[in-house]
Amino acid sequence: MKAGLSKVVLGLSAALTLSLGVSAADLSNDAIKKRIAPVGNVYLAGAAAPVVEAPKGPRTGQSVYQMSCFGCHGTGAAGAPLKGNADAWAPRLAQGFDVLMDHAKNGFNAMPPKGTCMDCSDDELKAAIEFMTAGL
Repeated sequence: MKAGLSKVVLGLSAALTLSLGVSAADLSNDAIKKRIAPVGNVYLAGAAAPVVEAPKGPRTGQSVYQMSCFGCHGTGAAGAPLKGNADAWAPRLAQGFDVLMDHAKNGFNAMPPKGTCMDCSDDELKAAIEFMTAGL
């Protein structure tokens, strides 16, 4: 019986010690930033840091499609017509390109405005539509 009691006392002592340590922790923003900061950095002697260049000029229809349109137009999510599917695109194409552009810019049904490519220009949206409907 004494062994059981000593285990309980030891467990309670450990719990009390841990709870006091947690409540005494510094919760300031600086202290939190120090605790979650990376442990170190990797440096390779003689290696230049990678340079990420901004795109030059407008993005292609394919790159806009891959970046912003594929999630729905590549899977058929929310009833989106699949890229290259003539039957799905036929009624949409029959409305004319201006209607397609209006839907692309302003959204239509489940499609959000600009298909989530908020920084796409009209020319880039046009190129994406042309890429999805090429050959139809």
